[in-house]
Amino acid sequence: MKITKAVIPAAGLGTRVLPATKAMPKEMLPIVDKPAIQYIVEEAVNSGITDILIITNRGKGLIEDHFDRAPELEYALTSRGKTDIYDEIVNISKLAKIYFVRQKETKGLGHAINCARDFVGGESFAVLYGDDVIMGEEPACGQLIRAYEEYGKGVLGIKKVPEADISKYSSLKVEHIKNNVFNCTDMIEKPQTPEDVLSLYSILGRCILPPEIFDILDNTKPGAGGEIQLTDAMCDLARQKGMTAVEYTGTRYDMGNKLGIMQAAVETALKHAEIGENFKAYIKELAASL
Repeated sequence: MKITKAVIPAAGLGTRVLPATKAMPKEMLPIVDKPAIQYIVEEAVNSGITDILIITNRGKGLIEDHFDRAPELEYALTSRGKTDIYDEIVNISKLAKIYFVRQKETKGLGHAINCARDFVGGESFAVLYGDDVIMGEEPACGQLIRAYEEYGKGVLGIKKVPEADISKYSSLKVEHIKNNVFNCTDMIEKPQTPEDVLSLYSILGRCILPPEIFDILDNTKPGAGGEIQLTDAMCDLARQKGMTAVEYTGTRYDMGNKLGIMQAAVETALKHAEIGENFKAYIKELAASL
């Protein structure tokens, strides 16, 4: 079955980047001239996704507004002859069929995904974490969808993380299949001892999940941080049926991290069609003075 639905969990509080996120969702932090979540939605659309559910909570209304029409702004742009930016603004609302649901209690990523049960129905679906912007020549989500179509199992988007940082992430037990594709049969969230580390491969920002994940989530007890961890549910799935893991190409930016936000902005600005050359000259001049 073709993957056409995606879920973007965007209900986190953004505590790692306060005070910027006191009144603005971290998903709306700009990367040059677009909010982070628009890059994620565009990645999903470029991967063949047609229906997207964004999971929010209180204080995230700006996300809904961004993907809605803005008649007053549109009128102001057309009346001033700014047709190019008008077209760009209107097209935001036409990227996909975008729906919203609130996670009324912040109980973890697993709980957030469980809020998508009615939207997903009986289909497999993509998950694009709202913290993670991934940029590259080929959309990361599309790479995972191809693996799902080939192997017919849930798919994990993975990258290697530094050994010193593995306790902040998940650790996967993987066996190489071919190229950048692996079989995953076990995992642990935030391993705290060297004995718990299965490998330095971790799930970073993307996965494809079958509908049976919801029944597993119903029986998943709170784990790390006292929250219902999606990794714990995926661990059960991996142990039962195995999952495919894809070491996707592209650069991941952690938008819940101050350094990640700045890296995304600088590296995107350097490639930006409008300001790229001037920004590159500025960076060179700045670097010479350091």
